[in-house]
Amino acid sequence: MSDARSRQVVIAGAGIAGLTAALAFAERGYPVKLFEQARHLEATGAGIQLSPNATRILRQLGVLDRLSSHAVRPEAVVLKDAATLRELARVPLGQAAESRWGAPYLVAHRADLQAALVAQVAGRPGIELVAGARVSSVATGPHGIAVTAQADGKTVEAEGSLLVGADGVWSQVRERLSDQKSISGKSRFSGELAWRATVPAESAAGRAVAAVGAANAVTTFLHPGFHMVAYPVSRGTAFNLAAFTKGERITEGWSGHADPRILTEAMRGTAPALARLAEEAGPWTAWPIHTVEPKQPWSTPAGIALIGDAAHAMTPFAAQGAAMAIEDAATLADVIAASPADLAGGLQVWENLRRPRVAKAARRGAVNRLAWHAWGPVALARNLFLKVRAPEKLAADLDWLYGWREPEAGET
Repeated sequence: MSDARSRQVVIAGAGIAGLTAALAFAERGYPVKLFEQARHLEATGAGIQLSPNATRILRQLGVLDRLSSHAVRPEAVVLKDAATLRELARVPLGQAAESRWGAPYLVAHRADLQAALVAQVAGRPGIELVAGARVSSVATGPHGIAVTAQADGKTVEAEGSLLVGADGVWSQVRERLSDQKSISGKSRFSGELAWRATVPAESAAGRAVAAVGAANAVTTFLHPGFHMVAYPVSRGTAFNLAAFTKGERITEGWSGHADPRILTEAMRGTAPALARLAEEAGPWTAWPIHTVEPKQPWSTPAGIALIGDAAHAMTPFAAQGAAMAIEDAATLADVIAASPADLAGGLQVWENLRRPRVAKAARRGAVNRLAWHAWGPVALARNLFLKVRAPEKLAADLDWLYGWREPEAGET
């Protein structure tokens, strides 16, 4: 194997995690071959929140400049009672977020983020992106990794020192890795459905978003049976809406069909303006929220690593899925570049570094979900706590999350 091939990093999946990893490794001088099974790179989902811990890395990789003109800087994160529309809490964002955490808090359409990443990858020497290529086999040995993919009926091969599985919650790389560890590589349904819609700002539904006070902020409406998040995207020309309810398992994938009465029933007792918004924003697309067994391995000494949802898909209630994937990609490239002669040791260092932080972010999401769906005395106690908690204190509670920075070389 040539020296270039021996140093090559092979990445499966060209979503947010895989594209970020490609840029991070290329910036550190590694040749990268990126396989994506889709023929055309199309963003799944709709809106995405990018907190400062993520945008700081995107800025370092040159992506933020491409994205900023398409994104929105919300003024605040706001919690509201879905029944009364009364504001319960507010965390200031905008310039306050950038001053406090050193990078902006952005909301954007996923397609705009993916387009910015793809454009940056296209302009970066040393990255080869192969679309329509599904990884079919992985072989490990003393001389590195050999990956075979099928593309348009042809076999494409790649050799390198490291295979990065960035292929999402239904990761094929994870299933191959778990076969070696006697741990199930399958994701599991969380029991939650996410309902999403994107509406033009000038539409009736868009005007309804403004009417409930969600035009310039990330606004979450709290209710025992559901919660809904609304925020502007695409330069403010549209609004992203995401509602979350209990539900039965539906077809795996990022969109599916579920009975809209599930959402309607969950929203009983909400403010009339919010109920009208739910009707006017339809039809809603439902997708099942899947998670991954947290104890399953993220890497092997032979040179395979999982990042993002492939490693630790979590519920979205802390809005940190994309941010954790971006952090994974940047830190993995840093650690491997810092110890190129000890790949196995570097992978273990990286996994030990990431696990506590990802677990803490997942716990934050679980706490949010419980608080947002609280009812009775628990909801009253929540509201009282939020009433006496100043916005500055609420922001300080997030310093560990939004103020995170990549460890310097040698600090890992």
